[in-house]
Amino acid sequence: MLAARNVICSSRARSTTERVVEATSIRGVRLPRPQTFHRREVGCGKAGTGAIGEDTIPSRSAGAPASGWASSESTPRGCARFVSERQPLRRTAASGSEATLFSPLPTDPYAMIDDAEIPEDHPRHDSLVTRHRIEDGVDRGITSRQGLIAQGRGEAFDYLLGERTIPSADDAERAAAAALLLADHPVLSVNGNVAALVPGELVELADAVDADLEVNLFNRTEERMAAIADYLREHGAEEVKGLAADARIPGLSHERGKVDRDGIYEADVVLVPLEDGDRAEALGEMDKTEIVIDLNPLSRSAQVASIPIVDNAVRAVPGITAHAHDLADADAATLREIVDEFDADAALAAAEDAIRGGEME
Repeated sequence: MLAARNVICSSRARSTTERVVEATSIRGVRLPRPQTFHRREVGCGKAGTGAIGEDTIPSRSAGAPASGWASSESTPRGCARFVSERQPLRRTAASGSEATLFSPLPTDPYAMIDDAEIPEDHPRHDSLVTRHRIEDGVDRGITSRQGLIAQGRGEAFDYLLGERTIPSADDAERAAAAALLLADHPVLSVNGNVAALVPGELVELADAVDADLEVNLFNRTEERMAAIADYLREHGAEEVKGLAADARIPGLSHERGKVDRDGIYEADVVLVPLEDGDRAEALGEMDKTEIVIDLNPLSRSAQVASIPIVDNAVRAVPGITAHAHDLADADAATLREIVDEFDADAALAAAEDAIRGGEME
């Protein structure tokens, strides 16, 4: 968490103001230098409401921590304030009040990671950065708490792979790019973990292959769906599907079966990073070309995929994009040849061998 100072909220109902929050530590670790967060358009109302601009946001009673909210002794009961963006460090007169800031939402999604200053030569640098992204996703209401467990499970396989893209995974990423470029209606499915890990990279991939983005969640709530859609838009997405939920994948009774008819339901090629096995099987039964990113080559998702990519999503999504740019001028015959020559069983076997053989650099 952040230790913050100069946090004040006016007691007048629905008032607005601006304040600068100077952070001196993150989660109990003192920063080498202060970092500043600038909040603006803060409104305090009667018990139970607060506002940012035109948006009404539920408040928490004094002392109740929640993502994005801060409380302090100077804040009236039933009134809270929210940090909307991070600005460059600036000096401000100290108010004397102290507050605890619960997970501010910086404009730069990796701002808190940079603040922590994980040394680039740290042997676990990439893994630590990825953990912070998932942690931040939970704080934002994008990633579920179960997503933390899923991240840890995947991280174990990535460790055994040497935290690198092995040759068979690179081949799979090239085949995935070719399949997406060949598609009449490609869709990239987005869940809470992948939204936290690679939001901007997903938007870049969607642009490179002219694909739709669609949010689809196992633990679906309208709040999380909207939060993820908004987060993708913050990273450049123009349109995000998934909120209409006017169709259902046959054979799935859970909320995960809800999809947009003009999105995943009618897609011919679907990229499903970090997918659940039952949904992966159901999509396959709809005769879709299914591209799965999964670090476990033995998972049901990877086993049933048309193109399984055994790689970390933070490497795989940019990898597919790079291949898509490389193949942008290729004709349909060349793209089809790349897809047809890809051997899913051989790729899974190579990934399993790499994990069992411990070929770590």
